[in-house]
Amino acid sequence: MTETLPPAALARIAEAVGVAERGTAGEIVVMVSDHAGLYRSTVMVGALVAALVLPWPLILLTGWSAASIALAQGLLVLAFLAATLDPGLRMRLVPRRVARARAREAAQRAFRQRGLSRTRGRTGVLIFLALAEHHAEIVADEGVLRAAGPDPWNGAIAGLLDALRRGETEAGLVAAVRAVGAILAEACPPVAGDVDELPNRVIVEE
Repeated sequence: MTETLPPAALARIAEAVGVAERGTAGEIVVMVSDHAGLYRSTVMVGALVAALVLPWPLILLTGWSAASIALAQGLLVLAFLAATLDPGLRMRLVPRRVARARAREAAQRAFRQRGLSRTRGRTGVLIFLALAEHHAEIVADEGVLRAAGPDPWNGAIAGLLDALRRGETEAGLVAAVRAVGAILAEACPPVAGDVDELPNRVIVEE
């Protein structure tokens, strides 16, 4: 994480949040997580399914003995277990839909836990990036959804993921903050007496 987003990069993203919030009553929070889940149980289920399926082609297509097939089953399970020790290899075994669902759940949980649902005007917006899953979510509170509609963030998310694939995480997050700020400026313009309710710093979760 520190190599991906060093302190200077985090400071620049936080500065972009501050600039974006000057034009809106909305509150923007950026959170970057190394991973949304560990997926050990997912890999274990895959190992068990593979071990149950493996004997049938061996029985039908080979003359292997029961002992040889049992040994092959054991080796397959051990290979899956070894994969759980390497986070990168483990992620390759996780179905894409499972990774996306886990990232979505993590974003929703962070939105609640980090106080974004407790702003005065219900105008909090979370930009959540899960690095291992290569997935981004933008979660908005009900005040924003009423004014901006249910799903105005597609362009911001697509741009962020494109930047992540190019290895330009900082630039992608800054651009996403600016895009969200522009939407909020129209949907939730500044009001008299508005205060900055949430910190601008980037939340980093390892």
